[in-house]
Amino acid sequence: MNTQLSNSELVINPDGSIYHCNIRPEQLADTAILVGDPDRVPRVSKYFDALEVKSQKREIVAHTGTLNGKRITVISTGMGTDNIDIVLNELDALANIDLEKKELKSAHKQLTFVRLGTSGALQKDIPVNSIVASTKGLGFDGLMSFYANTAEFYEDEIGKAFAEQSQWNPKRAVPYVASCSEELLHQMTDNSQVVTGITATATGFYGPQGRTLRLTLDDAKLEAKLSKFRFNNERITNFEMETSAIYGLSKLMGHRALSLNTIVANREAGTFSQDPYSAIDKMIQFALERLTTSLK
Repeated sequence: MNTQLSNSELVINPDGSIYHCNIRPEQLADTAILVGDPDRVPRVSKYFDALEVKSQKREIVAHTGTLNGKRITVISTGMGTDNIDIVLNELDALANIDLEKKELKSAHKQLTFVRLGTSGALQKDIPVNSIVASTKGLGFDGLMSFYANTAEFYEDEIGKAFAEQSQWNPKRAVPYVASCSEELLHQMTDNSQVVTGITATATGFYGPQGRTLRLTLDDAKLEAKLSKFRFNNERITNFEMETSAIYGLSKLMGHRALSLNTIVANREAGTFSQDPYSAIDKMIQFALERLTTSLK
């Protein structure tokens, strides 16, 4: 790969900020909390002791501040792995590319990404309002197929077993599996209140997650297949739309990542949280406490 990047590859705003995320290198903390909803950014940063950066461009809102002496950035990604591709590539560029010279830096900086999202449980024993930490992301999105050095994601035995057990339609993207940072998982979930398991990452909210309104599904049993899947005592705990891309890109870029989700719905039980905002806020406070104690 060439170390000199063209203007069309690395787009910089007139103020020196990177194109979509709209922040400059010095405005990014080494620890970044990723949220889907732009309105969730101030719900996180309100707990900071001090706020130094506030930025917004389209659906991407970024706040950087400090809590208990630790510097943290919280940034919204919007929904879906396509947006994750934009945000993680740009955050990595802020850390590992000289934006003025448009050259790769000689020393690599490792970032820590913690996703705080919402999700639907696929197992009856996982109650709404609980927190799930994703040990692995099972991706149906195809994003990793556009990058080199991803053979390990597609050769993972879990992905192969799922495709076989579910009779995966070959017209879809091949399922892949990317793992979280084991170190980060231990540091952030050394607590009995957190459920762990495989998170399935879908390409949409309706058909790709087995929901139907007016359209007919290609596989009406998809949700049941996900719930019943087992591999060496591992199971798929929940459905969402970002984790596999966060884990895959983080692995390729040499960063640490963990996805935490508040369960707002249980698909098997047919239940939905009566107060999801309070449950999400509890997850935010839990994550911030762990980030500012275990990860200093």
